[in-house]
Amino acid sequence: MTTAKDLFIIAMDPRPEHSVGQGDLSLALAGAELIDLIDAGAVTVDEDRIVPGEPSGPQDALLREAAERLTRESPHERIEDWLWRRGRDLSAAYQAALEEDGELSRKRSGRLPFGPKRVEPVDTPARRAAAERWEEREPVLAALASAVGVEGGRPEDTKDTKDTEAVENAEGTENTEHEPGFDDDAVTAVVTAVHDAVMELEAVRQRRTIENSAFANLWRGP
Repeated sequence: MTTAKDLFIIAMDPRPEHSVGQGDLSLALAGAELIDLIDAGAVTVDEDRIVPGEPSGPQDALLREAAERLTRESPHERIEDWLWRRGRDLSAAYQAALEEDGELSRKRSGRLPFGPKRVEPVDTPARRAAAERWEEREPVLAALASAVGVEGGRPEDTKDTKDTEAVENAEGTENTEHEPGFDDDAVTAVVTAVHDAVMELEAVRQRRTIENSAFANLWRGP
């Protein structure tokens, strides 16, 4: 599967400490798509601009849609702008696609037959491949997961030195300099932009919370 689909499956971890906001995940999915397009040679990055190459048709439908939506006219789109534009409601699109492919299923939480349904990954070869990539701390997947607040991987009793080193590499991707573990500076630029966009989204949330609280206090009065 694609990096974006692997990321979505990892983000579906049911543990409470791994709860991921849909807006954060959408931004990271857009970054994952861009990294896959870079790896495929479909785009290059000139400073912070996305420069499309020759039109191509990735086999994955969502990745193909992403390629078709690239801005081909100069001046080319900035990475940050792509993340916000492409990322709009992108997590919902990936959920629908993975459910259609049989990679996700809806199950009722709790024992009651009328309880709310939750989405869970199905035990498929694709899910196991995503889990293996995650457990091995593949640097790109680890860095994107870290951006949306998903940390950890293997249980504590099975982690080794290799895991620790890979985590350190992934956590260092907030810097703008080239970091070990990434193939090129273009990938580093995308991961950095994802981290920045998620932080910006969190800042907006906090500002709205403060504004709403102040408004509520105004109505309550002294």
